[in-house]
Amino acid sequence: MSASAHNPRWLGVYALLVFALLYLPILVLIVYSFNGGGVGGFPPHNFTFSWYRMLLADGAMWESVLNSLMVALAAMAISLLLGIPAALALDRASFPGKAAFRRLVLLPLILPGIITGLSLLMLFVDMGMRLSLLTITLGHGTALISVATTDIFAGLQKLDRAQEEASLDLGANYWQTFWRVTLPNLRLPIIGAALLIFTLSMDEIAVSFFLIGRDNTLPLEIWSRLRRGMTPEINAISTVIFAFSLVAIVLWYRLRARAEGQPELGAELVETAAAGS
Repeated sequence: MSASAHNPRWLGVYALLVFALLYLPILVLIVYSFNGGGVGGFPPHNFTFSWYRMLLADGAMWESVLNSLMVALAAMAISLLLGIPAALALDRASFPGKAAFRRLVLLPLILPGIITGLSLLMLFVDMGMRLSLLTITLGHGTALISVATTDIFAGLQKLDRAQEEASLDLGANYWQTFWRVTLPNLRLPIIGAALLIFTLSMDEIAVSFFLIGRDNTLPLEIWSRLRRGMTPEINAISTVIFAFSLVAIVLWYRLRARAEGQPELGAELVETAAAGS
């Protein structure tokens, strides 16, 4: 056994360095969002909320935030509506070309965003569509279907099929079994996929860059302003986004812990399915 195994102190130092590399830039960004001297100058001084007051009065920035929220929610709906049936087909159905279909579903995760954005741009131009938030939404939804499919497929692999079989034996049809047994048992993978899709859509810039019209999303609004120089207002909006993401993560883990701590609901779900048949 090596000497490092007998001395876990070095492992702690290594972990500390990794966490510092990951989170120190975020901490610096947050600190400078309260710096009265702006972005430059070290150490920060003159603690102030003036950049946040400036942010609250910035209509263009909040319009881009609203655009990003609408696009992310719509892309999340599109991805889940198409990703759930795709995951069910991969897990439950047997059809010619299934292996090829599985690889094609994963392709958007492998392709660079610039390829996806450029190909979608050519498609929309050929269809005569005007670039707008609609094209960005369709682009995000298309690119993120693979995320929904892979996450939900992984959940289906862990699902106990005995509950579904019992529901069918008790007289429920396949549609009733899906809505009352399968879907409730997939709530955690679906919520996890939805949160991941929402987050990826909110910070997507490669696909959005090719499909943008007159209305900016938040990443493109920030990118356009960065071309004129870094401002503490950008630090402020980034801090708000980080806080929102942190709250979403905490809520997700609390929801997951609560769901995993509940007693088994399979018998109740099967009974409900049978009663509705």
